[in-house]
Amino acid sequence: MAEWSFLTNHARVLVCIAHDPGVRLRDIATTLGITERSAFGIVADLTAAGYVIKDKDGRRNRYSIQGHVLLREDIGREQTLGELLAVLVDTNGRPKPRRRDRATA
Repeated sequence: MAEWSFLTNHARVLVCIAHDPGVRLRDIATTLGITERSAFGIVADLTAAGYVIKDKDGRRNRYSIQGHVLLREDIGREQTLGELLAVLVDTNGRPKPRRRDRATA
């Protein structure tokens, strides 16, 4: 069976940036198991779409996620990037509480 994921590499890159706005492309690539060139292309896509703003911080880049921007897909209602990331990433540094499965309750 081929390996697959629920999240695209674009979503996974956003999660990396949300965890560390100063993350290097090399670290994104290593974390996700993709090439640095692919990581660069994905960040460029996210920047061009307005989801991420890239600022130069000395020799490094620092990224800002634009949580208010609406997602591109039509999933039944307008949802912002911030709403999606709130499900995937705890930006407050606290572990998210896990919901108990009804089958085990």
